[in-house]
Amino acid sequence: MATILRSILLSASRSQVKGLYAKECCRCLSTRLAEVGVLEPPRENGKAYDTGQLFLHKVFGYRGIVLFPWLASVYDRDAPGKIEENRFSFFLRYTEDQNTAIGKEVKGRNHMYYQVLIDARDCAHIRAQTEAVTFLGNQDNSRALYAIPGLDYVAHEDVLPYNSPETTPIQHELFDKFLQHHSDSSPSFFAKDTLKAWQEKNHPWLQLSDVHRETTEGIRVTVIPFYMGSRQTNQTHVYWWRYCVRLENQGSETVQLRERHWRIFSLSGTLETVRGRGVVGQEPLLSTELPAFQYSSHVSLQAPSGHMWGTYKMERRDGTSFDCKIPPFSLESKTDDNNNPHQFLGS
Repeated sequence: MATILRSILLSASRSQVKGLYAKECCRCLSTRLAEVGVLEPPRENGKAYDTGQLFLHKVFGYRGIVLFPWLASVYDRDAPGKIEENRFSFFLRYTEDQNTAIGKEVKGRNHMYYQVLIDARDCAHIRAQTEAVTFLGNQDNSRALYAIPGLDYVAHEDVLPYNSPETTPIQHELFDKFLQHHSDSSPSFFAKDTLKAWQEKNHPWLQLSDVHRETTEGIRVTVIPFYMGSRQTNQTHVYWWRYCVRLENQGSETVQLRERHWRIFSLSGTLETVRGRGVVGQEPLLSTELPAFQYSSHVSLQAPSGHMWGTYKMERRDGTSFDCKIPPFSLESKTDDNNNPHQFLGS
């Protein structure tokens, strides 16, 4: 789906075609092209999209709408030369043979991301988990993990904006609760008070603060960590994070993810090694036709902070393989909020 959308949209932008088309799939596996709106020129970096902006995701091809922006610090280990810094990131890497640390300082730069709703009609056809935004329950003795379906975080450069005459162009259970149509405004949707209240209430759990990137042999890995809260078990606090990983093949050679190898360092002084087949039960293939895959997972520590890093074993079509680096990222806790982040959602 993403490839068809991308080729159609790039063609449309070159020839200035008025109609914007998306591929819709039915249960019977038949497909059709349906007009969804009119393409708008993408905004240059530095000029953010507003709440209510309709868009197509340039990589995954789904229809979505912007809820609100996040200004993140991006730590890109591939960035050439000197970049304007706003923060420094310093990570400790431990070798398995020696109890020594290898430090690497990475400069961060500001970059715009967006919290968005995904059109429910597209969820089954994209290579990204659509229930990846998760929270802990609000009871200390509860191990419940809640998921909000159809939310995503999108980088500014992945937004392809369009407008639509429809009053409900996006199908999502939160669309009518969060947004209201106004034909005379641009964009033609604006935030209801319920969206503003939900954002303010759940800010600690939704906040995107750091993004980490690194490329190995044309495979770019992007990791975004989120703090989820803590639980007390047998007089011991357990701290939880979720992390979203996006893999993207920027080359021409097809590869398949076969294994993962994580190292997790806790401020308590422990170093854990985790190995396993694939990720989230899959061994995704990254090709020129389907170059990207995105998933989320969770990690817990018995300390308020730590670090993670690792590698993915990537296999080429000829059977050879290489280790693709996962950029190191910090796990930092925040002040817990005992309020239930799902109160508005009714979970």
